[in-house]
Amino acid sequence: MPEIAAPLTAWYRRNARDLPWREPGFGAWGVLVSEFMLQQTPVNRVIPHLEAWLARWPTPTDLAAAAPAEAVRQWANLGYPRRALWLHRAAVRIRDQHGGVVPRDVDTLLSLTGVGDYTARAVAVFAYGDRHPVVDTNSRRVIARAVGGQSQPGPPSRTDLATMDALLPREHAPAATVNAATMELGATVCTARAPRCDACPIAHMCAWRAAGYRDTGDGRRKQARYLGSDRQARGAVLKALRDAASPGIGSDELLAHWPDALQRDRAITSLADDGLIELVEGRARLPH
Repeated sequence: MPEIAAPLTAWYRRNARDLPWREPGFGAWGVLVSEFMLQQTPVNRVIPHLEAWLARWPTPTDLAAAAPAEAVRQWANLGYPRRALWLHRAAVRIRDQHGGVVPRDVDTLLSLTGVGDYTARAVAVFAYGDRHPVVDTNSRRVIARAVGGQSQPGPPSRTDLATMDALLPREHAPAATVNAATMELGATVCTARAPRCDACPIAHMCAWRAAGYRDTGDGRRKQARYLGSDRQARGAVLKALRDAASPGIGSDELLAHWPDALQRDRAITSLADDGLIELVEGRARLPH
């Protein structure tokens, strides 16, 4: 494998974006919240929501004391609102089983609702300074190109962690920097559609570049269109409930003018099944 750690680290120290979760002392709770919010959501949308969230609930215990409805309401238009419920459930468990302190151990982090391989390792590495491979969509793309000679990464697999681990320095702090630098490179330079190879610090050792930028196909799952989708209907239902002056809205009145009544009803039912809303005596409301 190419020795990418040194040039990546030097590049990152000069070019890393100024992001809240990279500030010294940001804390494990802030890192955990930011990672929940950053799942499938752009950085520029996350930052104001993150700041508002942490101002309202600066610790897991603060969030755990709030009603789940408040978490869903505060989530606003970030999308994929189940993340708000999962984060609330994780906060309750952190309060009740871990003394209000976000765990450090990866396996313990994985036991929290909504925490997967990436988030668990991100907290352990970026909040606590431990050495683990951290692999997100951006770092997977860098690895696929620089190491594998592929134009796009394949579906996520456990081998991603092993490949990233082999690229990391043995020392904890330098390894954390390389993890962050690889993600940063994928987010800002080695992008999916328009990579800026002239600005890449590892272009000279990139297997994809050496192979003539061949198109090896794209096996990533495509995200379904949002406009007109059930996701859009679910979002509209939640917005109506967040904005409602009263605690609930009659199910027959909720989104009464939605163009597809069957889709609206399907959205209401699926939200109730997910625990994001409650249906009580013919009225819909955010969870209590």
